[in-house]
Amino acid sequence: MANPGHLAILKQGVESWNQWRKDHLDIVPDLEEAFLVQAKLSHINLSKAKLSNANLSRADLRWADLSEADLRGADLNDSILIQSKLNGANLSRSDLNDTNLSEANLSRAKLCRVLLNRAILYGADLRGTDLDGAALSGANLQKADLRDSSLIKTTFNGADLSGVNLSDTYLSETDFTRADLSGADLSETYLNPTCHSAGTDFTEAILAGINLTGAYYDMANLSRATGLEKIIGIDITPPSRYYSCFISYSSKDEDFAKQLHADLQSNGVCCWFAPHDMRIGDKLRPRIDESIRLHDKMLLVLSENSVASQWVEHEVETAIGKELEGKPNVLFPIRLDDRVMESKTGWASHIRLTRHIGDFTNWKKHDDYQKALDRLLRDLKAVT
Repeated sequence: MANPGHLAILKQGVESWNQWRKDHLDIVPDLEEAFLVQAKLSHINLSKAKLSNANLSRADLRWADLSEADLRGADLNDSILIQSKLNGANLSRSDLNDTNLSEANLSRAKLCRVLLNRAILYGADLRGTDLDGAALSGANLQKADLRDSSLIKTTFNGADLSGVNLSDTYLSETDFTRADLSGADLSETYLNPTCHSAGTDFTEAILAGINLTGAYYDMANLSRATGLEKIIGIDITPPSRYYSCFISYSSKDEDFAKQLHADLQSNGVCCWFAPHDMRIGDKLRPRIDESIRLHDKMLLVLSENSVASQWVEHEVETAIGKELEGKPNVLFPIRLDDRVMESKTGWASHIRLTRHIGDFTNWKKHDDYQKALDRLLRDLKAVT
């Protein structure tokens, strides 16, 4: 429940509220479950405020500062949030159907499972957002910036995404059915290609002039789309004959990981890797877990560095969990040194005792590296 004292100050008006915030910087406003339907709150400072499950439907929040606010489960249906600041806010499972978020700042916001159907997001900043499971059917996202966002199982059915920037985004089971993507930038975007069970759906979408340079995509999911002849960077290739791979490694072995990734890609292996050695619980963890789930195999780069990595250990546990669910031989371990062969305890020892480990210890020597790569490619061939 909302703090009665905070509600009383709010009822005195935006000017009084903003002055109170300025005078009490150490206080976090508590407006949880507050009833603020049709409230006039333009230019209000609600940064870092607790607003979970609050009812702000049809409220006027133009130019409001809601940065880093907790709005989980809040009702913002049909509200006005033009040029508002929502960067870093948590809006998970909130209702923003029919809202006007034109030119709003939503960068790094948590928007998983949010309702944004028919919302206006023209020119909105959505960089680095988590929109997994969000519903944006019929939304207007013209010229919005969604770079580096996660769009797993996100629905854009019938949405207007013309001119949108989707470069470097992660898409899986994303629905663009009947969406207008004309002039959109999807360069370097991961679209969950044919090597996975479920891809991005562009059925009857308008794709004229979109940029797919460097993107991983499934041509089958572009069926019945219009404007294919005007796509930039398109390269129609057959489905991969290799299992898809998630590359798990320590950031201290990044030179090797980058080389291996490039060589696997050039040989038609669908693979993906991300920065490691981060704290457990950091922002990328849900995306990493989802990526391991979506890929057929996890290519585990073992070294003195990765054996000591808590993050790599978590990824190994996730892969083993897939095997326990019935997915055979998910782990594909390779080694850069003898550290894992000397391990007597823990997960590294378990791998040494139960798995054949590929040998890349001489990877800096061209012939030895090529021999090990050829062996790896042979073993990654999908069974048909």
